[in-house]
Amino acid sequence: MANQLSQLDHVFAALADPTRRAIVMRLCAGEASVGELADPFEMALPSFMKHIHVLETSGLVQSEKSGRVRTCRLSPDALVGAEDWFQQQRAIWEARLDRFEAYVMQLKKEKERAAAKRPSRTTKRKGSE
Repeated sequence: MANQLSQLDHVFAALADPTRRAIVMRLCAGEASVGELADPFEMALPSFMKHIHVLETSGLVQSEKSGRVRTCRLSPDALVGAEDWFQQQRAIWEARLDRFEAYVMQLKKEKERAAAKRPSRTTKRKGSE
């Protein structure tokens, strides 16, 4: 469990950066060389490689070197842990919202019952004529 949370921390930390999110989005279209991935960004290659390293450490990206070319590909299995975490959070919040809705409906019914028990202002009181 602690290892899963650590991996989840790495995935969220990797995706927290807009450059790394852009790299992941580009890799959704298919594998690419580091040069192709770095081309749209105005940064030195060593700085860009730090982003690749973070993505590899998180498990989101895998790369392999063939000759002088390093090719990267998306590893979507790393997102399974994040997806599971989101589903758990959604279930927790949906249950909380369902309980809150039931409470609000209960208060509304109690208010309606209390209003029905009060005498109406339109009924005439004895001796008021």
